[in-house]
Amino acid sequence: MKIAMWSGPRNLSTAMMYAFGNRSDFHVIDEPFYGPYLRLTGLPHPMAKEIMESRPESADQVAEALSGPVPDGKPHAYHKHMCQHMIDGIPRDFMADCVNVFLLRHPARVVASFSKGYENPTAADIGFEAQAELYEHVLSLGQTPLVIESADIRRAPERMLRALCDAIGLPFDPAMLAWPAGGHPQDGVWASHWYASVHRSTGFASAEGPLPELSGAAARLAEEAMPHYEKLRSGSLIGH
Repeated sequence: MKIAMWSGPRNLSTAMMYAFGNRSDFHVIDEPFYGPYLRLTGLPHPMAKEIMESRPESADQVAEALSGPVPDGKPHAYHKHMCQHMIDGIPRDFMADCVNVFLLRHPARVVASFSKGYENPTAADIGFEAQAELYEHVLSLGQTPLVIESADIRRAPERMLRALCDAIGLPFDPAMLAWPAGGHPQDGVWASHWYASVHRSTGFASAEGPLPELSGAAARLAEEAMPHYEKLRSGSLIGH
């Protein structure tokens, strides 16, 4: 089985990669298209030069690897994808061979968190429109895309991970509930900029508090993302 987990930034995606990466039967890969995405867009992301050097493959080479055998002789693979990376020039053929799952987080929380590490983010940066478009693409493949809320996972990690595993036909493994502090060998080179809090963790963070109060451009950005967020929430939401 190959799981393609689709999310935007600051969305529990790294913790989910660690959960699957702590299983003995999974190989995980962190944002495989990040290098090609930066080469295609020229965006001045933090550590852009280091990221492109660490991900030298072309987009076609990445897609070919994702469609190929799972590394290390593992039976399963978990691909942590950022929806905003899937621009023109990034192949999608590999998606037909994957179980496609969409990881959601409320736009207000995403904007508040992402803005701490990236100045003046745009709608394209936070990926909600791309996530909704990819959802439609999975439907066009004849699949029923699955959706899971990060807030639900943080409130009840074991219940939600069991529900996710059941939905995709995978036995639950308690190893998913905890992992060693300090990161994972498959972390991208950008981990030093973005992953500090999850590197200190040994499991999922506790439930989130009230939504952050946003103003100005941040509030407008979150509001722009809401229709895409609500569209995905109306889909096959796991655990509800």
